[in-house]
Amino acid sequence: MPLSEHEQRLLAQMEQQLLAEDPKFASAMNGRRSVMRRRLAIGVLGVLVGLVGLVLAVAYQVIPLGVLAFLVMLGGAVYAFSAPTARGPRGVVDGPGIRPPRGAAARRSGSFMQRLEERWDRRRDDRWR
Repeated sequence: MPLSEHEQRLLAQMEQQLLAEDPKFASAMNGRRSVMRRRLAIGVLGVLVGLVGLVLAVAYQVIPLGVLAFLVMLGGAVYAFSAPTARGPRGVVDGPGIRPPRGAAARRSGSFMQRLEERWDRRRDDRWR
């Protein structure tokens, strides 16, 4: 279902506000599309190279080349459709490098929305320091 004009205007305003408040985060989100396009292009290229190799292997009846070509095709497809790995630190680090508790202790500290609000407030407070 498409967004109404009012919803589209609100979304555009939110995007502009995000760009104004946190340009680093906004640019990181925009850069993700180019990374995914690049991964898709490299993966498709790998599939095509593997396909050509597979056709040549069948034409010349070279079984090892066929197996290698198939593996190249498979690797290209997996690379194209897999998510890129994160390059930064994992998890949230508070204060002097202490990670918040994970597992059951973290779940008992409040509802999901309360924890998200707390993280948002900490992030905003850190930006103004």
